[in-house]
Amino acid sequence: MKLNAPNEVDRAVPCPMVKLGGEAARYWRRPRRGRSALRVFAFVLLLAINAAAAEQPLAQSTIVLYNKTVPDSVELAKFYAEQRGIAADHLIGLTCSIEEEISREDYDVTIVEPLREIFKQRHWWMLNEPPKQPPVVDASTIHFVAVIKGIPLKIRSTATYSGDQPRPGPIGSRNEASVDSELAVLAFYSRQISGVTPNPYFQRFSAISNLKDATLLLVCRLDAPAVGTVRGMIVDAIATEKSGLWGRAYVDGADKTGTDFAAGDEWLGNVTTQLHKVGIPVVYDDTPAIFPDAFPMTDCALYYGWYAGNVAGPFNQPGFRFVRGAVAVHIHSFSASTLRDPNANWVAPLVSKGAAASLGSVYEPYLELTSHLDIFNDRLLHGFTFAESAYMSIRALSWMSVMVGDPLYRPYASWLQIDAQPDSAKSGADWTKYHEFALKNVMRSASEFRPLAGQIAARSHNCPMMEDLGSMEAGDGNPSEATNYFKQARTCYTNHDDILRVVLEEADAWIKQNKPTQAVDLIRSALRTAPDASAAPLLRKFEKDAGRAASQVTPSR
Repeated sequence: MKLNAPNEVDRAVPCPMVKLGGEAARYWRRPRRGRSALRVFAFVLLLAINAAAAEQPLAQSTIVLYNKTVPDSVELAKFYAEQRGIAADHLIGLTCSIEEEISREDYDVTIVEPLREIFKQRHWWMLNEPPKQPPVVDASTIHFVAVIKGIPLKIRSTATYSGDQPRPGPIGSRNEASVDSELAVLAFYSRQISGVTPNPYFQRFSAISNLKDATLLLVCRLDAPAVGTVRGMIVDAIATEKSGLWGRAYVDGADKTGTDFAAGDEWLGNVTTQLHKVGIPVVYDDTPAIFPDAFPMTDCALYYGWYAGNVAGPFNQPGFRFVRGAVAVHIHSFSASTLRDPNANWVAPLVSKGAAASLGSVYEPYLELTSHLDIFNDRLLHGFTFAESAYMSIRALSWMSVMVGDPLYRPYASWLQIDAQPDSAKSGADWTKYHEFALKNVMRSASEFRPLAGQIAARSHNCPMMEDLGSMEAGDGNPSEATNYFKQARTCYTNHDDILRVVLEEADAWIKQNKPTQAVDLIRSALRTAPDASAAPLLRKFEKDAGRAASQVTPSR
């Protein structure tokens, strides 16, 4: 869908993908691209398998890390532990800096050393301590770490560090990092801080508790500009697990085809395919511009996008809110460089607008070393926790990543309840009906699936389902079929914002058929109905562009 906004925001591109060769190439293997029919067919079975793992008492393998010098940190830690049923002896208070950025010495003295001592004292590690050698952790009973607001966020670079061996190049020569990514490798006892540590959990498809002798810590952060926001993230995550995360996904590609950037768009294209297969409606924008300010972004349960420097588009609208439990991620080099300013970068604004979980970077990470969003999304859909999904999606540890949200959050946990449908499903909501239909018919070809889905959507007046069929046809380069579905969705919806969004999508499909006059007529009709709508400036801009195109079309004889 092509959307040109007034005062269009250009995408910043300071974060190229690094080409990794030589010795490093042994670690950085690209993910498999195919999605076999067998895996699609086994989706429901895998949900059932993961349900058994999800029912394990995750709280027993979780610790909560907080700053004893920050009263809000203490109270939030207690609140989270109560909500998740985490034992009191799994709450760890540290006396550390109240600043977001700390030195490597501060990190070692106030965080790493006391934390390792606690792990030893409480026998959370199976520890082997050979003489005159670093200790070796053979196994761990702790897999999840919830870092609470008040614990420092990032570690600045240092010129020298005993035992470190910097290497040439943009990766091997750098030693700044996020606190959380360093904590993930706490059990490794490494003095090598320059460069990255390959993630042994990358691309896995198993609960962390099922891995033999796993010592990796899945560290996530419950942090936001306001204490109330953090409390909301905790409460919303737990409530959503029971009722289900239902709503629409908005995926914002960047149309970058260059070698250094193609991976990001490929991830987002894969995400769109994954969501369609499980019946989550998707609005996909594959143009260089981000979703414009006035774009009618309703019922936003999932957001994936890139690559602008600061929060922009619909998220800046005063009344914008995500649906409860939403997951929202925007790839940018410094998306989480601070979590204290609700208007800075991306992660802090997204959670301040109601997202329960997000992913980000505290310093320049390079594209291939950020979270592969298609892997992250796939694991969420299969019922893994937020922490497991996030860490299975990232190649590098001891690096720049930060996972913001409840580590135990399973947004699609309700899908695991095969015998007991959630309340929202019992009520016959459009979202659940589309999801159920998609799973039952996932093996059908597009030529079979879409007409059948269209019949079901028309019969049940399932407007999101009808709009999504239009999006699929548009994405496949079938604008004529897309306009038919969009027209039905437009006449189905009653909410003005939903109607105007579909008007934009339908008008774009008319443009792609080289019929700009139909697009102009459609937009003018919509403006007569809602001249003061927040999306009106966007519609007028589109009308102007379509009108210019119409004037250049040669009338047929």
